[in-house]
Amino acid sequence: MISENDDRKEDKSLEINPGENAQEFESTEPEAQDTEPVIAEAAVLPADEETEIPSERTEAPEEAAAPEKEDAPSLCLFNIPPQLEKLDLISDEEFWHGAAAAVAKKRRKPSAAVIILAVLMAIIMAFVLLVIINGKGWLLNLISGDDYMHFTLPIAEVPDSERLLVDESGRYTAEGLAEAVSPSVVTLEMYKEAYGLVPFSQGSGIVMTSDGYIVTNAHVVEGAEKIKAILYDGTEYSAKVIGTDAATDIAVIKVAAADLKPAVFGDSTALHIGEEVVAIGSPAGFYGSVTKGVVSGVNRKIRVEEYSTAMNCIQIDAAINPGNSGGALFNMWGQVVGITSSKLASKKYEGIGFAISIEAAKPVIEKLIEQGYTPDKPRIGITYYAISEETAKMYDIKPGLMIVAIDAKADIANTQLQKNDIITELDGEAVSSTDQVAEILSSKKPRDTMTANIYRMLENGAFEEFEISFEVVEDQGEFIKK
Repeated sequence: MISENDDRKEDKSLEINPGENAQEFESTEPEAQDTEPVIAEAAVLPADEETEIPSERTEAPEEAAAPEKEDAPSLCLFNIPPQLEKLDLISDEEFWHGAAAAVAKKRRKPSAAVIILAVLMAIIMAFVLLVIINGKGWLLNLISGDDYMHFTLPIAEVPDSERLLVDESGRYTAEGLAEAVSPSVVTLEMYKEAYGLVPFSQGSGIVMTSDGYIVTNAHVVEGAEKIKAILYDGTEYSAKVIGTDAATDIAVIKVAAADLKPAVFGDSTALHIGEEVVAIGSPAGFYGSVTKGVVSGVNRKIRVEEYSTAMNCIQIDAAINPGNSGGALFNMWGQVVGITSSKLASKKYEGIGFAISIEAAKPVIEKLIEQGYTPDKPRIGITYYAISEETAKMYDIKPGLMIVAIDAKADIANTQLQKNDIITELDGEAVSSTDQVAEILSSKKPRDTMTANIYRMLENGAFEEFEISFEVVEDQGEFIKK
């Protein structure tokens, strides 16, 4: 312990002997009694040696030996404050050992748990970084194998060169054709007062002349009180009916417009099976829809309705849907070769559609524009099924035309002819196909007289035959039955 006496006024020196490597310093007390003592720099105290604090201060040597470096931590020793000395509460030895312990505690190495946590955090951060860089596929590969990978779908830019709208032979590509001929196809909307401002049906049409004549199907405009034509650029016109021919399902309408772009009509007889064609119309009101296919057959005799005249049609595999009716079938030269009709599309099979050939439609269109109907067009006034010789043998009947319906306005309705009777001859010529009937009628005019041989099956299995005579009537485009 430090001795309490009045000799502290004299100059004394503190001798510190912590060991062989201790460093000594000289300290001088101030002359004034009430002045706080000056704290001198302390020597470094090795951690592994016990520090001895002398009770009396001695003069320090003029030169202190430099301490050698040791592996153990060192502690700087200072004079204990006088207040602690007066209280005699702690010894020099206890004071400095407590200070050394505090310094050692501050220098303690991090615990193992802290190190492990830091390593785990580093691994997690590295894993997240790899997923960000390599994508989720990299992670899936680690789990399930090499089925996944980081992938970005490459998207090529459109070449700067001009688009090829025609091929080497001069034919249009589908893209070029759609761009060239779409202005010649219009959308039609039909209105009735009962439906208000909402159209009750839609269809398509083909511009024939620059001053507004448009061809379409007869069933498209049937029953319409008002018709609106919408051009490719959205321009709308009110249209009026010029003429219709229900038997051939062809109609002509007109809009009060000028400078329209008319379509170019081609020779449908030059089509070949397998030739590419494009249909353009407005199915479901989607203007300018383009479908592409090939010619599946030519010279197909098809009726739109049971009472219609069989028309020469083109069979195609391009999609034809409601709204396509009245639209155009183009060859790859950009020429209209047919008028499409959704009513000619098969309801039981996919990929079978038909278009009325321009060869068959041309004379009807011309007559409708000239007179509003097809004058001098003869018709018998019957709807029938053609029974071939092979079919007749199967059912043990005669070949001919089995009557389905009779037009009450036709003269033949005034004869003995009944439904399910079979006409076996017309004007003495055997008939069992539509082509034969058309050929016989081609030489007739309205009000000409014709004869027909009738074969009738009786209830008891027997049959009877008789002959009838009637006048041919003019076909003004009226339906046999509604």
